[in-house]
This record gives sequence, structure tokens and C-alpha cells, in this order.
Amino acid sequence: MGNHHSNHDIDKLKAAFFLNLFFTVIELVGGLWTNSIAIISDAIHDLGDSISLGISWYLQNISEKKPDKKYSYGYKRFSILGAIINSIVLIVGSIFIILESIPRLINPETPDSTGMMFLAVGGLFFNGLAAYKLHGGESINSRAVYLHLLEDVLGWFFTLVAAVIMHFYNVPILDPILGVGIAIFILTQVFKNLKKALRIILQKTPEGLNMDQIHSKLKSINEIKSIHDCHAWTMDGQYHVLSLHLVLHKSKSIEELHALKTNVKESLYQQGINHATIEFETAEENCTFESKKSESVHEL
Repeated sequence: MGNHHSNHDIDKLKAAFFLNLFFTVIELVGGLWTNSIAIISDAIHDLGDSISLGISWYLQNISEKKPDKKYSYGYKRFSILGAIINSIVLIVGSIFIILESIPRLINPETPDSTGMMFLAVGGLFFNGLAAYKLHGGESINSRAVYLHLLEDVLGWFFTLVAAVIMHFYNVPILDPILGVGIAIFILTQVFKNLKKALRIILQKTPEGLNMDQIHSKLKSINEIKSIHDCHAWTMDGQYHVLSLHLVLHKSKSIEELHALKTNVKESLYQQGINHATIEFETAEENCTFESKKSESVHEL
């Protein structure tokens, strides 16, 4: 069943990629033809989306690979690399659009509003179709790109509204204003995503994990005396990993430790931990010097 969903998502991403790339080419040519900085701005944005879709498609394929000697945790971090690449592309494109828009804010040039309307309708159709193709995807990649494409549909709606206004009223400055607005909106979204990616690479404690609650629930288990060397991080923002040392009140047999470990892992899983590495210690046991030196601030 899982493999079926994965193949279904790959097909969805593939279809959305070619739809988006096809219209991006049309959009770049149309933006130059209509002399619309707003259209060119969104074309740069859609080019970033095409790259994002292409990388997501590629990542969805390699995500099926199991952990190996080279990547013992698997290939999930490749999605973070993709996010960084996409962010750089969109930042460069947005800065280019802002630099191109500034002179037009000072000396507005009249765009071809009729051509803009046709392109906006095309944008709504192609981006809407691509979003429809991705609707219902099971993977994180397909759901994230689906939301991004919905944002594009909204952007094209505002472009259409601006084109209609300029068709009936002589307000050419509306075009560069829209271009700057789109670029600024893209930059705000990019910096949010880049911030999340950097937090993951720097192994920040995953958002949504309540470490105090995790400690409290584990401490409520009778066999556990204290906890230390507790470290939590995330592979891709969704798959969370945790390692910790549990100090027990007294020594236990292998069978008893197995039952306790199962109990602990079930508790951690309910709190958002996908993979846990647990080391048991007794109260009399001395932890290594390095472990003592790096004890967690959460030590109880």
C-alpha cells in the first residue's frame, strides 16, 4: 500500500512539473511581449516553482532508498538541500525583479493589458490544473508543493484584476507595484522556509516537541529515576529523532529492560518521536566523562 501511494505521488509531481515548466516558458515570452514586469516577476517565481517541482519529483524517487553505509539515517535530508537550492533561486530572481521594477516606478511604462489578461487566465488554468494534479498527495513533498501552487493561483488572480483595471484606466504604475509586491511576498515566504531549513541543519530541537512534557511523562514511569543526555533533532521537519540515558532505580533483566524500552518508545512516539535510541543505567553506574560534561539542561 505504501509503495502504491509513493508511486502515485511521483506521477502527480511529474505531471505538475511538466505543466508548470510548459507555462513558465509561455509566461517568460509573454511577459517580454506585453512589457509587463508583473508577468515577468511571476514567471521568475514559476521558474522557481518548476525547479522546486523537479527537485521534489527527484527526491520522491530517491526517498524510497533505504539507509545504507553512506547515509545511515537514510536520504530524508536531501529534501532540505532542495529547499535551500530553491530558496537561493527565488531570492536571486526576486532581487532581479525589484531592481527592474524600481525604474518603472519612477517612469512607468504601459504594458499590454490585453495580453496580460490572456496570460493571467492561462496562469490560473495551468497553475490551477497543476494544483489539482497534486491534490490528495500522500507525501510531504507533494502536499508542500500543492500549497505553493495554490499561492500561485492567488497571485495570478490579482494579476488578472490589475490587468482588467489597466485595460479600462490609464494606471501603468500598477504593473511595477504588483511586480514589487509579488517579489516581496516571495522573499518573505523564502526567508521563512530558509529559516526552517537552517534550523534543521543546525539540529535545533524540533518545533512542536515539548521537551519538559517528554521528561515529565518518562519520569512518571516507576522504574525510571532520572534522565540525562537527552537530545532531540529532526531529519526533515517531520521525522524526529531522540537519544537519551535513563537511570533506573535498580538493575533489571534483559526481558524486563525490553518491556520497559517498549513502554518508553510508545510514550515517545505518542509525543512525536519517530526514532529513539535509549541507554539504560543504574543509580550506581558512572556515566562517561564526556557524557557528564555535556549533560542536557533538562537533566532531572
